Amino acid sequence: MFDLRLDGESVAGTLDMGGGYVLDLSGGVVAGGDVALVGLGRDATPTAGWQYDYRFAPAHRWPNGVNQVPALVGTVIRAKPHDGAPAGTVASFIAVRQA
Repeated sequence: MFDLRLDGESVAGTLDMGGGYVLDLSGGVVAGGDVALVGLGRDATPTAGWQYDYRFAPAHRWPNGVNQVPALVGTVIRAKPHDGAPAGTVASFIAVRQA
């Protein structure tokens, strides 16, 4: 679960994957209105030494949409190798606001 807080142009928060797998997120709004974050693993947890870089933007809001749930869409890259997996792996993601 993402927990993000926006303070002006700065963004901070966490990505909690459960079971002690947590990334601390920090970054901000960049040119074009996208958000760039760096997710760092916490010392003394299963994510120690991890780094993932995120780039995302709000999903398009349809003017005639009915009950559209706010969402973020973007990509993430493994910035540092860990647990035998190389850096450079990229994935797309969608984060949906929970009520």
